[in-house]
Amino acid sequence: MIVAGKQMQCILNGEVYHCAMDVAMSYIGGKWKTVVLWYLLDGPKRFSELKRAIPDITEKMLSLQLKKMEKDGILTRKIYAEVPPRVEYFLTKEGKTLIPMIKEIADWGKYMGKKYGEIIEVKKEEKKKVKPL
Repeated sequence: MIVAGKQMQCILNGEVYHCAMDVAMSYIGGKWKTVVLWYLLDGPKRFSELKRAIPDITEKMLSLQLKKMEKDGILTRKIYAEVPPRVEYFLTKEGKTLIPMIKEIADWGKYMGKKYGEIIEVKKEEKKKVKPL
């Protein structure tokens, strides 16, 4: 990155990054991280709530993404001493700093969806009533 006319690098956790965007994308890059963040914007969620909200993500991938974002300090989890244990994921102070950017990205996505496609309502499938034999 160029700062005040000088070529600079960022060294973070033993990794060398060539620009600020490279640093940011190491935290939120990939297909699922921003989607998970989107669903945590309005408050804590349980694993099952996130999985229902993001049906195309596998449980393994969701688990990996949550662990990575927790390690990176973007989110944290709270374990409640219940049987069975209840775990909620929520944004940390650093994670909350991403909120304006995540909302802007979503707004841009809506803009592109409207301009070059269409945005449609997804109707929940009605449960088929099974007649008893």
